Amino acid sequence: MPAITKPSNHFNATLYTGTGTNAVGITGVGFQTDFNWTKSRSSASYTHQLSDSVRGFSQYLYSSATSVEGTDASNHIQSVNSDGYVINSGASFNASGVTFVSWNWKAGGAAVTNTTGTISSQVSANPTAGFSVVTYTGTGANATVGHGLGVAPSMVITKRRNGVGGWLTGFTALGWDKYIVLNSTDAVQTATTEWNGAPTSTVFTLGTDTFANGSGATYVAYCFAPVAGYSAFGSYTGNGSANGPFVYTGFRPKFLMLKKTSNATNSNWLMQDTSRETYNASNYATLAANLTNLEPQVSAGSFEGNFIDYLSNGFKIRSSGSNSNESSSNYIYMAFAEAPFKFANAR
Repeated sequence: MPAITKPSNHFNATLYTGTGTNAVGITGVGFQTDFNWTKSRSSASYTHQLSDSVRGFSQYLYSSATSVEGTDASNHIQSVNSDGYVINSGASFNASGVTFVSWNWKAGGAAVTNTTGTISSQVSANPTAGFSVVTYTGTGANATVGHGLGVAPSMVITKRRNGVGGWLTGFTALGWDKYIVLNSTDAVQTATTEWNGAPTSTVFTLGTDTFANGSGATYVAYCFAPVAGYSAFGSYTGNGSANGPFVYTGFRPKFLMLKKTSNATNSNWLMQDTSRETYNASNYATLAANLTNLEPQVSAGSFEGNFIDYLSNGFKIRSSGSNSNESSSNYIYMAFAEAPFKFANAR
């Protein structure tokens, strides 16, 4: 993959305040988004909204729920453009006076048919940035699905669209005989029929479980591969100390999501970014992919004490909060860059 010198051409986090009116333009994304993940910051009444260019931006799923895909063009993204998108008056994206964060990834624009796997898929892929959006229909038999990246993804998240189902997540650092669930606090589980082996440079593999391959069921998958200086996916072990682990990523992070995998207690999918939290140590602006929470105060329940420093070449845990640094507990993370190490300074 060619080097990425400007990460914001492929990923960005944008902030805005809702107006409750139609046809509001959200600008500053920096590219035409293919995957939009939006969450209200100042209200817990509105959950995470995930939409993409392959399913269509009027189709939405909730990362914190198992519910069927919804359709409501009036309540979601009306259109996308080269620097952002236009939203309508619906409260989930545009409640008056409510603050929102919008995480956006660039894939490959209009989807193409991929017949590399045993299941034909529709794929929008950005191999340069190691990201693709994939839709497919399950068969109920062991199968493979083309992802279009040209390298093996380190993280694959799948969700059933036309039926109730959790967010099956595979992660190279866990091993592909394991899985974890994005909408849950559950610890890592042993996979028996979820995956059927590790992804390759062309496909990810599916077992027979309806989690990701029910016969006749439709699915979306988000596939992520690491790119030097831009994205990293890995694991670390907590030490229970305010002088917590340092995790090398090779860049100054813009966005970080992490999850404790060794037990379910205080085990939320923490999400932070430097658009919301502009100084070290980051804590206040924490959301969770599996919850509808608003951004907590420092002393807010299970989020208390999850301080993280964002450095020029990685991140360092600065507290013993159990969501991020319980002694001897294992964690996985996904991170995207604000600046490659070559061009980065610590905050």
